[in-house]
Amino acid sequence: MLNLEQGKKLIKLARESITASFSRRTVKVNAALKIEFGEERGVFVTLSKGGSLRGCIGYPEPVMPLYDAVISAAKSAAYSDPRFPPLEKDEVDEVAVEVSVLTFPRMIEVRNPEDYFNKIKVGRDGLIVKGVYQSGLLLPQVAVEYKWDAKTFLEQTCRKANLPSDIYYDFNQARVYSFQSQVFSEETPNGKIVLKM
Repeated sequence: MLNLEQGKKLIKLARESITASFSRRTVKVNAALKIEFGEERGVFVTLSKGGSLRGCIGYPEPVMPLYDAVISAAKSAAYSDPRFPPLEKDEVDEVAVEVSVLTFPRMIEVRNPEDYFNKIKVGRDGLIVKGVYQSGLLLPQVAVEYKWDAKTFLEQTCRKANLPSDIYYDFNQARVYSFQSQVFSEETPNGKIVLKM
């Protein structure tokens, strides 16, 4: 588990990564940060502007040290999210940054598909639905923000994967995974940083 001070460092690192791209420089990560955040972790960086999503990209599984994952995800959220145009320089001070550090995804094992609804805890779990060829992920805070129950959350995750909303009924076509995350967020752009969940 990370503490709030560590979360502040990760937000700062994400923001530096975004601004560094405009001057075509690389973010310098000191040895202490590399040690502190050297463990491989899944992470997502979410950008919002005026309360609306402006970009969200990340790594569901631990594929690189956390500091590298934050740098990469922040740049991708700002400039490579296919749902949005690349962030403009004058927008940087208008976006709030959120960093979600993930636990390793675990498959939810059930005998009856409707048992998923009892095993998924809204406010704690994020979900991944993996189909034969594609997958979709929704962070824990998404279900809270939209006030979804477990069934709706699962259906929306299926849709995120571009799969039928009830694909989870077919164990041969889809697997459902859960994970948890610590969410560090700026309340306002460049503002106070809080631990949301």
